[in-house]
Amino acid sequence: MRAFLIQQKCVEALKGEAQKLAHVTPVKKTEINDKAVSAIILCFGDTVLREVSMETTVVSMCNKLNSLYMTKSLAHRQYMKQLLYFYRMVESKPIVE
Repeated sequence: MRAFLIQQKCVEALKGEAQKLAHVTPVKKTEINDKAVSAIILCFGDTVLREVSMETTVVSMCNKLNSLYMTKSLAHRQYMKQLLYFYRMVESKPIVE
């Protein structure tokens, strides 16, 4: 996600309001944040988008994603193992898919 924001020239949005550059105007800060939020949202699937659609800043969106998907609880590990163990190839699809 960081590399994508660097490419879009809006990586400053990850720094948060307190750490953004002082010479940037509030209008430009809002523009950078909106551009970063929209760029990130375009990369999400429907299930992830439902979780973070109410967030308005990039920092709050990243915090929400970290709390949802970076947890290392026993239930999360068990769920990931279950996905791995029950992953099966569909006979009608080619191997590339």
